[in-house]
Amino acid sequence: MGAAAPAGTVPHRALVTVCAMVATLMQALDGTIANVAMPYMQGGLAATAEQITWVLTSYIIAAAIMTAPVGFLAARFGRKAVFLASVGGFTVASLLCGAAQSLEQMVVFRLLQGAFGAALVPLSQSTMLDIYPPEQRGQAMAIWGMGVMLGPILGPTLGGILTEQWDWRWVFYVNLPFGLLAFLGLLLFMQPERAEAGRRFDWFGFAALSVGVGALQLLLDRGEVRNWFGSTEIIVEAVVAGLGLYLFAVHMATAERPFIPPRLFRDRNFTAGLGLWFLVGAILFATAALLATYLQTLGRYPVLTAGLLLAPRGFGVMVAMIVAGRLASRYDPRLVMLFGILLLAWTLWDITGWTPDVPTRWLLTVTVAQGVALGFVFIPLNLLSFATLEPALRTDGTALVSLLRNLGSAIGIAAVAAVLSRGTQAMHADLAAHATPLNRIFELPSIARFWDLDTARGLALLNEEVTRQAAIVAYANDHRMLLGLALGMLLLLPLMRRPPREAAGAGAGHAVVD
Repeated sequence: MGAAAPAGTVPHRALVTVCAMVATLMQALDGTIANVAMPYMQGGLAATAEQITWVLTSYIIAAAIMTAPVGFLAARFGRKAVFLASVGGFTVASLLCGAAQSLEQMVVFRLLQGAFGAALVPLSQSTMLDIYPPEQRGQAMAIWGMGVMLGPILGPTLGGILTEQWDWRWVFYVNLPFGLLAFLGLLLFMQPERAEAGRRFDWFGFAALSVGVGALQLLLDRGEVRNWFGSTEIIVEAVVAGLGLYLFAVHMATAERPFIPPRLFRDRNFTAGLGLWFLVGAILFATAALLATYLQTLGRYPVLTAGLLLAPRGFGVMVAMIVAGRLASRYDPRLVMLFGILLLAWTLWDITGWTPDVPTRWLLTVTVAQGVALGFVFIPLNLLSFATLEPALRTDGTALVSLLRNLGSAIGIAAVAAVLSRGTQAMHADLAAHATPLNRIFELPSIARFWDLDTARGLALLNEEVTRQAAIVAYANDHRMLLGLALGMLLLLPLMRRPPREAAGAGAGHAVVD
């Protein structure tokens, strides 16, 4: 791909920034906005509870597979052409999803939506880096990152409003104005670049990675439903995933021109950053999923109220990204990120002691602090990961980071779901063992009025309370596991070197938060 124009001479830079931000926000919203509409979609498409999960699975798999070749496609056809095709295809696929009349149609359209949307974040990142000079990239991308972060955090809230006020189809139709704005703006104001017409695609490497990632995503999505490795399907998917990823790794190390350049991994900061982005992806999406279900199932909040209670976390991220952008450009960004990791660890530790009666004010305080912590991790991590990477590798690097973060989120969500389910069952069995007539607590008159072991109603109420208490413990264990991941980030942080001061602006420009 031809070299970008000097950042100081790029015309319509502000308009291109808005369009890139809108395109990424649109894609980021779709990662979570459809979740709350799933029960309504299940009825509208005449699908079973297991079948409707393919609406999410198909999107995730397609996006994961198509993220890796973004760098090649941008070099082969030009970044502007690929960007326009991605925005246009994503918008059209969204309209088709909203108009789907059967589960089969919905799955096909979601596959298309995920495939077209995969390139939006990496292309936005590399575009922003090229159009801003180093001294302006930190703040420009902090502003861009604020909008992007609102996507996965506010997605459930917006999805709940659209579904309750109108119809589940509007969670897809809402993309139309965003898509049109981004497409027209990029078409009119983004400068084209020279494409490398003679560049050949590494089909074997792409096929191996696609099979490996696709099988891994299926394993993670269906593992809990299929009883994990007690199922032949899951065992087959695990073998296929391991074989595909192994062949890809060997091919990348030995092929003459693999589509992911191996010299990416020669950059120490970038390689350590991949591990950190994997952990960030796991923590970000797992905490959002856990808190949403905690508020609804244990806190008994309505869907919309639960979404509104989680929304302030996004505003905490917004404020923190501006502050962190300034601090990371003036001081050692590793210290800024250290503060974010420690604050994140504190919020996770505090949540392990929550009960459904946690005061709303304290709940909001902790979730906002968690948003602030994530903001203080994102910006310095961007700076450190990309500051010393070769400019020619930027698009490949952003695509690879996006892939690792997506895999982290998939594995994180699957892990917390498994721990929650198994933990609830195990704790229920342990607590139920004490719920016998021999337990003297049931001799108390105040207890017998509610949990009379001689009546079916009393037993049902007792079982409901035991299940509730078991779930509280299981949620606490989930957050202890995430706390361990957050502390694990501290082990990778010393591997990163402080970048030269002149590189600070460059590195801060990579907010990978779709």
